Amino acid sequence: MATEVTTTDHTQRGLSFLRIAIALQTLTIFLQAVSAGLLLTSAHGETLHSAGARVMYGASMLYVLAAVLAWKPGGGSPRPVWHACGFLALASVQVILGIAHVPSVHLPLGVLMFGLSVLALARGFQADAAGAGRLRLRPRR
Repeated sequence: MATEVTTTDHTQRGLSFLRIAIALQTLTIFLQAVSAGLLLTSAHGETLHSAGARVMYGASMLYVLAAVLAWKPGGGSPRPVWHACGFLALASVQVILGIAHVPSVHLPLGVLMFGLSVLALARGFQADAAGAGRLRLRPRR
């Protein structure tokens, strides 16, 4: 007797795209921390940090897109959309503070963003591990 998995391929692809977007965002924020260190020690640090800010902001927008695609067509929870939008708002504030040269708030906010991004990444993989045990098989008719 053949069986089929009740979880659709579209939903799985949406969740995979969401995890990739969160991982990319986490990586870009980490690289921003590295380029911030170079900013203090190298003449090219400002250029790297400025370019990295644009990439990090783009990764945050990609996170919003991935969250919407995982939610709307896939029928997932809207919670990641709210998380992604909040993160994009934090990224916007971070960019404004960086342009305004307010390191007393810019640096702690960067640390907070990295921590939240790692938390979102861990939750994504934790949900993946928990969801793998919940796949239900039903007989094909």
